[in-house]
Amino acid sequence: MPVLKGLSVSGGIAAGPVLLLRQSADAPAPRRTENPEAELVLLRDAVSVAKTQLERLYRAAPSACGEESSAIFEIQSIMLEDEDFIECLEGTVLGGRMSADYAVFATGRRFMEQLRQTGDEYMAGRAADVDDLSRRLIGILRGEGDGAPAELKRPVIVAAEELLPSQTVRLDKRMVLGFVSRCGAMNSHASILARSLGIPAVSELGEGFYSLVDGEEIIVDGEDGAVVRYATPETRARYDQKRRELCREKRRLHKLSKMPSVTKDGVTVELMANIGRPDEAAAALAQGAEGIGLFRSEFLYFEGDDPPSEQSQFEAYRQVLRDMAPRRVVIRTLDLGADKQAPCLRMADERNPAMGYRAIRVCLDLTDIFKTQLRALLRASAYGRLAIMLPMITCVEEVRGALRLLEEVRCDLRAAAVPFSDQIELGVMIETPAAVVMADKLAETADFFSIGTNDLIQYTFAADRTNARMRYLHDLSAPAILRMIRHVVREAHMRGRRVGICGEMAADLSLLPCYIACGADELSMSPQAVLRVREAVRGLNAADCKALCDKMLG
Repeated sequence: MPVLKGLSVSGGIAAGPVLLLRQSADAPAPRRTENPEAELVLLRDAVSVAKTQLERLYRAAPSACGEESSAIFEIQSIMLEDEDFIECLEGTVLGGRMSADYAVFATGRRFMEQLRQTGDEYMAGRAADVDDLSRRLIGILRGEGDGAPAELKRPVIVAAEELLPSQTVRLDKRMVLGFVSRCGAMNSHASILARSLGIPAVSELGEGFYSLVDGEEIIVDGEDGAVVRYATPETRARYDQKRRELCREKRRLHKLSKMPSVTKDGVTVELMANIGRPDEAAAALAQGAEGIGLFRSEFLYFEGDDPPSEQSQFEAYRQVLRDMAPRRVVIRTLDLGADKQAPCLRMADERNPAMGYRAIRVCLDLTDIFKTQLRALLRASAYGRLAIMLPMITCVEEVRGALRLLEEVRCDLRAAAVPFSDQIELGVMIETPAAVVMADKLAETADFFSIGTNDLIQYTFAADRTNARMRYLHDLSAPAILRMIRHVVREAHMRGRRVGICGEMAADLSLLPCYIACGADELSMSPQAVLRVREAVRGLNAADCKALCDKMLG
């Protein structure tokens, strides 16, 4: 009974026949052309056809899988207007004298690699959108049509090397039992869709994916990230039982959605959700989140050649504040630069991007862009409970610089009689050892802290979080990191400031006792993790947590 191991991207158990989705034909080989002008005409015609296809998909997507799905094709359409993307395409044809299909392939691979190297899960997930667009253009150039998947005649487990947005959106979800793929990020469109629809999914099967046969019966274990082939009757019975238990557990956990996150001895830990787009707020509420602990605003800056307007930002922030009201919403200001490149900023490459020009450093330099975001945030604050959070802070001077700009914006809005809240908190992310050391001074300036675990580990251990060889160092249970968390909480609480921990590690149940023992006021995580963590919190005793944490700290 072969078992293929992969990455769980959506929980649950599914059993059924495999439907292999074929990707486009093989990647085009490098082919030089003696007539680049003719190839350029073919390329531009393909771009025009792709725009028409994407417009059709954009209109059809909401009825197929909800409003949020249409944004995928809107983003791809915008890419076809992106100057850098088009310049790279046309430059490869004219300057490199390469065929149109190879220019698309090479450009797509270049942009995908840039996204995957950002170290940001959300941006890595967008590489599939670039791949999808590239395959569409190559298919048009080859006369292969629009790549629509075949109509599903029976319930199946959909399998593909990587499930592309255009495939997942156009599948009849009533006929999809599960998803499996050779590769695919946790935040790819297919993964997000699977979780939102409650469809079990396993990715990162690697070379084992190629052993799957069209039509064979398999079991998808989205809990353990496994795919079972040639299951015996006994194995099927065991998984049927596991599926029934999961259904019971889901119903049981749902009963906790309205309950407080309080330990047995009365210590409260608020459980918040991390989101990347306004339409994800509804899922956070459905999962019992008590607010938004991290709303990443970067998505707005990846959708065009120019920075987003004040109005477009205002509408996005207002939507999530309205949806979550009266709950608190923490919106992180622009966290771009260095390894997170947005076309609208056009910043230079750096030798050491993790240590470079990014986040608050960009904002305090490009003040017009930052003040536009602050204006949109302040305007939106009239519609809910807003907290603004500054990323990558290393010193008090950076916070003071942001406060000066914020006050300038407040004065401008008052003069224009534009309403905004006077109760906005301004917090900072603790992501660097410098911020940890200066926690006492930062707590005198900022209203709250949020500890960003990924970058804190990276900078503390001098270990690139995108380097697989360094993965063994990315351990939040390391005494050095736990001592940092404890120190930050102590300094903040002495000055009446709240401290949260954000990132997927906030949902690590093995570390939950330490978070409670250190005194963390809130934990912010993916919406899907909230109820499991709430159940764990309610089963703990804070006094026992302290003893366990002291042992881990050594």
